[in-house]
Amino acid sequence: MTGILAARSLPAKSKAFDLLLAGVLTLFFGLISLTQEHFGGILGLAMLVPLVWRRSHPELVFFGVSAVAVFQWLLGVSLQGGNVGLLVALYAISVYGAVRWSRIALVVGGMGVLMATARYNTSNDWKQQFTMMVSLGALVFGIWAFGERRRTRGLYVQQLEERAAQLERDRDREAKLAVSNERTRIAREIHDVVAHGLSIMIVQADGGLYAADASPEQAKKALATIGDTGRASLTEMRKMLGLLKQDAQPELDPNQPRPQPGVSSLPELIDNVRQTGLAVDYQVTGIPRDLPALLGLTAYRIVQEGLTNTLKHAGPGAQTSVLLDFGREMLTVVVTDNGRGAGLVPGSDPGHGLIGMRQRASISGGTVSAGPKVGGGYEVIAKLPYNLPAGGDQ
Repeated sequence: MTGILAARSLPAKSKAFDLLLAGVLTLFFGLISLTQEHFGGILGLAMLVPLVWRRSHPELVFFGVSAVAVFQWLLGVSLQGGNVGLLVALYAISVYGAVRWSRIALVVGGMGVLMATARYNTSNDWKQQFTMMVSLGALVFGIWAFGERRRTRGLYVQQLEERAAQLERDRDREAKLAVSNERTRIAREIHDVVAHGLSIMIVQADGGLYAADASPEQAKKALATIGDTGRASLTEMRKMLGLLKQDAQPELDPNQPRPQPGVSSLPELIDNVRQTGLAVDYQVTGIPRDLPALLGLTAYRIVQEGLTNTLKHAGPGAQTSVLLDFGREMLTVVVTDNGRGAGLVPGSDPGHGLIGMRQRASISGGTVSAGPKVGGGYEVIAKLPYNLPAGGDQ
């Protein structure tokens, strides 16, 4: 419900205080009015008792008390002690009432000043009448203005409290988001490391199985590679899983025990892949330069994911090439193979690996395009600007 009939919800202490205030005013001014004039005392009580609801129904109380005062004026009943209820009701509506009703209440109060001056000042001296009118007007306006000031201050304090609460909610939300982003980053690292390691192990296991009878030495070499790759992947995975139990830290904090390979680690990565039997051609063009740690890690992971996809999908006898082109403004990473096109057709689900590559490139301000080549094979092209976006090196 809205309007002057709508009730404001109040705490129990506020209700008790309003009841006490109305009771004290009624007992004091009401009894004085009854002793002076019986009917006037009844009207005085009618202007004091409603003050119990001065905060829950400020508009209704003010206009109700004003109606009793107008009735008193029409009957020519003299001013009583209970008329103080008018001032209390005016203050209540200026503090707790709606703004438009508060403005109307001020106009009603001004009309009351004129009516009181005309009826209750019997002197023919215009100076006395003017003095009475100014005095009553100043009293009415002062009470109303004091109430407006308190309302404004209360609204200001309420806005500050709401803003503080909103900032606290935003802080909690940002903290949860940071934790979520950190866990997503770690999950992506786990995928890159474990998926690559498992792909090598699977290829070596299949090769060792076929070579077990014809070439035991090759089978032993494959088993050794499987063991080394499995142990390395397990060690890295344990490090990253341990981070899930720690507070979120910047991704490239050198004090944290997490894998941070870069382009300088690519030859070792490619040698490991070559041991699986996959022919890899590695080329670097342009003038190599020192890269930000995040950019180097991104390039490394993109190459790693591209080679992993080749191992998984290109098929036997496939050949692949890795190209790093150090251009003037960006590093271009190209991973291609002549296999079966990763088993994908345009528009199909790219899988978590390609999604992870695009996410990494996006963080570094770059882009990744990946898909089957015309005539067969698969190609991954990443363009990574040297200048990281704001916050990208954190």
